[in-house]
Amino acid sequence: METLSENRCFGGVQGVYKHASGATGCDMTFGLFLPAEAQDGPVPVLWYLSGLTCTHENAMVKAGAQGWAAEQGIALVFPDTSPRGDGVADDEAYDLGQGAGFYVNATQEPWAPHFRMWDYVAEDLPALLAREFPLDADRQSITGHSMGGHGALTLAMGLPGRFRSVSAFSPICHPTAAEWGRKQLAAYLGADEAAWAPHDATLMMRQAGLDIPLLTDTGTADPFIDMLRPEVLAEAAMTRRVPATLRLQPGYDHSYFFVSTFMEDHITFHAEALYA
Repeated sequence: METLSENRCFGGVQGVYKHASGATGCDMTFGLFLPAEAQDGPVPVLWYLSGLTCTHENAMVKAGAQGWAAEQGIALVFPDTSPRGDGVADDEAYDLGQGAGFYVNATQEPWAPHFRMWDYVAEDLPALLAREFPLDADRQSITGHSMGGHGALTLAMGLPGRFRSVSAFSPICHPTAAEWGRKQLAAYLGADEAAWAPHDATLMMRQAGLDIPLLTDTGTADPFIDMLRPEVLAEAAMTRRVPATLRLQPGYDHSYFFVSTFMEDHITFHAEALYA
């Protein structure tokens, strides 16, 4: 692992690191905020998965999360959204290829050799963090924005027992039935839609529900709300009688101005679960 930068931040340290990933077969970069409490022992951790076109840096710089995490003594992990590099497949469109990994393990060419973001977030990066940093593996929660909200929801439901709580900002709730989803799932996983179902939060909710606290926020002025489809996730959660707080925020859009506005709520929500 290579340290790219470390900066003092709210009494802790905001670091950026690079490592060779066995899951993606290339170098990956991630951000990690460690609060002051990490000097004395392992701290709970909140994963933040970013959206389309983002790197590890977007949320790290724009979400305003470190101050609230420092107050709660929580570490923040900011993974990248896809593999990258000259030998990694890409596409001219912003919503496929590098910057658009969708948190799945691709099975189709040309994506299969490197686009294994599910394994990267679920196994590879957690193993590295456990070796290198004072993080409490028994106290983890997960959140994300847009494509990252999709990833947070599907990882939380697909890895039962891993996380204590899950939240999302403007999540893609039903990708198998939306423009943001069908294109990418077909490209990465092939034409058989049965392979898509484990990566659709609404379908997963309908099938098995959720046994950890859930919070989502979506802006009513989000220009992508018809592709996000928060109403179908809400219907699925109600049908399964899952205790959840699924909010629509009047006038807010899809930007980091929106995310940063409600970041305190989300970190407080996760702190309640992580310290329960």
